[in-house]
Amino acid sequence: MFTHHLIRLPRLSRGLATHSGPLVAVPGSLHLTTGQSFNGRSFGAHKSVYGETVFSTSITSYTESMTDPSYRGQILVFTTPLIGNYGVPHNSAPTDSQDVGVVLESQGIQCAAVIVSDVAEKFSHHTAVESLASWCRRHDIPGVTGVDTRAITRLLRDQGTTLGRVAIGAEAALPPPKENEFWDPSKENLVDQISTREPYELNPTGSIKIAVLDFGAKANIMRSLIRRDAAVTVMPWNYDFNSVRDQYDGLFLTNGPGDPLHCMEAVLKLRTTLAEWDSPVFGICMGHQIIGMAAGLDAYRMTFGNRGHNQPVLALASAGSIKAGRVYVTSQNHQYALKLQDPFPQGWEPFFINCNDSSVEGIKSTAESGKKVWGVQFHPESAGGPLDTIEMFTDFLNECRAHKSAALKESAWSTVGVVSPMIKPRARVVVAAAT
Repeated sequence: MFTHHLIRLPRLSRGLATHSGPLVAVPGSLHLTTGQSFNGRSFGAHKSVYGETVFSTSITSYTESMTDPSYRGQILVFTTPLIGNYGVPHNSAPTDSQDVGVVLESQGIQCAAVIVSDVAEKFSHHTAVESLASWCRRHDIPGVTGVDTRAITRLLRDQGTTLGRVAIGAEAALPPPKENEFWDPSKENLVDQISTREPYELNPTGSIKIAVLDFGAKANIMRSLIRRDAAVTVMPWNYDFNSVRDQYDGLFLTNGPGDPLHCMEAVLKLRTTLAEWDSPVFGICMGHQIIGMAAGLDAYRMTFGNRGHNQPVLALASAGSIKAGRVYVTSQNHQYALKLQDPFPQGWEPFFINCNDSSVEGIKSTAESGKKVWGVQFHPESAGGPLDTIEMFTDFLNECRAHKSAALKESAWSTVGVVSPMIKPRARVVVAAAT
């Protein structure tokens, strides 16, 4: 009898799932600029939007994906059939040495719209406070469910990322827009729209000072730094870092949306930094592309990009926790990449290569260059996704601490080497030899 009740427990727990309420039968459609249309039902905000239609193969963490600033201006199609089954958590956390003010990747939803095969009308999770539909309505983001996301994904894989329009309500029955009516977000500087306007600090009592250039940063990047005892100063994407660089022990460049060519101002400033500054530099996603362009590489638009938590990359070189020859599974979200060229710019070498499409997934400075600079196209901090490469944050901060320690020792020796006019010439020679 007791065993019989135990068997019923999982069924009982499913019955306690919170019901988000039935979806109102409002029509919703996705129109692509290439002529295809997909008709379903609306959830979320009752408004129509334009955007760039992309797909993500992420199985979980739809809340983190939707709040990732790299999805700004994009209509996000989830390939996983059921989305919303564990609801949405309360998106607030302390700002201290363990967190950065939010639970998810930013304060609000960043994508323009969401397309799913089946949106969950019941959700169950101990942190959930609302349904996906309610969350989308609250943030004025439209969604469409009841469409064949497999067919949409196959189209996008064949023809590449495609401009689209989500039409809701009466507008769903209207003819699709003409090709010249679609809005292309890649023509705008999305980084400038999403980056912080003023510098701000996190964990100011940390043991190592890191400057962060914000191109549209995920919160978990900041979280990964401060949990390793870094004092972080977040700066606008085009901030004149060179005017304050001697105050910091390292520079970090974050992810961000859109075309890196819109950020040439940051590229040129970073080129000066790399030429004149010896402290470690690390970049992720957009930050990786900015580093590559500053090094002399070109960036290009991929056919459909890489978005998901299951992208395998091969390490071509060893550095810190990364071992050459090993394959790492990574989380990614990008439309642009660096061109692989031979020869590589002097002082640089490929770091990672994508196992699926052979695109450049990372670059690094060579040992001969005397620099400590890395860039990776994937997200070591993931959230969600695999944590195969999370220790790259530890590697970066360890290098920053080692460089800081060496600089302090050099400064101490230089102070000792300052010779008073009263000291005899022989003493001056001895000090020089010791130096």
